[in-house]
Amino acid sequence: MLCADCGTEKVTTGEGLCDGCVIAAAKSEPPPRAQAVPLSAGPAAVPRSPVGLSYAVTALLCAIVAADCFSLFVSFRARGQWGALASEGFSYIATAELERTETLLVRSSQLYAPVLVVTAVVFLVWFFRVRRNAEVFAPDLQRRGPGWAIGTWFIPFANFWMPRGVAVDIWAASRRDPYGLETAKREPKLVLDLWWTAWVASLLYGRFAVKTYEKAEGPAAIRDALDQLIVADLLDITAAVLAILFVRALTRMQHLKGTAGPAGSADLTTERPVVGRM
Repeated sequence: MLCADCGTEKVTTGEGLCDGCVIAAAKSEPPPRAQAVPLSAGPAAVPRSPVGLSYAVTALLCAIVAADCFSLFVSFRARGQWGALASEGFSYIATAELERTETLLVRSSQLYAPVLVVTAVVFLVWFFRVRRNAEVFAPDLQRRGPGWAIGTWFIPFANFWMPRGVAVDIWAASRRDPYGLETAKREPKLVLDLWWTAWVASLLYGRFAVKTYEKAEGPAAIRDALDQLIVADLLDITAAVLAILFVRALTRMQHLKGTAGPAGSADLTTERPVVGRM
């Protein structure tokens, strides 16, 4: 029997084909395709709303201003008393009055310290949130990882400039067009620079003023040291007000960018602020 395919050679297989046709068919048949294995895609990165946290930070910064105002009131009162002592002598001011004023100075410090700690914690939570959002907006503009948004604040001496570098990167990524020069001109980081300058000046001068007051002896020296404390309080108020403006400006930028649709980024997920938790 001849091959059913070529019709010239004898059949050698049960399918009615010769050896030559079997080999030819094997060579012409395409290799079996491997089954496609779907890739497991992780969840898309979505920015989280910093709006709620910004409200908490703003409220606490206002509390800082209120505590500073109370400290200013007490410092002015003490300054007047010690100034009178320097010129009129101890007979002019009763000892009990001086003790009451000294107690108020201690109370003002006791009031300020816990408010400062809570404000710092909530600010760091907000700062970390906006840094994570910057990773979604423009990750290539971030020179340090998200953890540095917190870690840089705790490095001695380096915390005078490193956190500002993180803030500058966040600000750049939060612009409407992070890579456009015109956008950078329309959204300058002046408020960031002013806040950082005031904060560093307040921190350094505040330490100097406290040391001066602790070492002061005699009415004239104490009066002059109280002048330093007054200046330190005014610098702290200025830094707190500029911090409020910075927080509001950066939060507004990220909110607008996150709710701008495809031109900006994915919608920000709304959630209630988690105060005091990192």
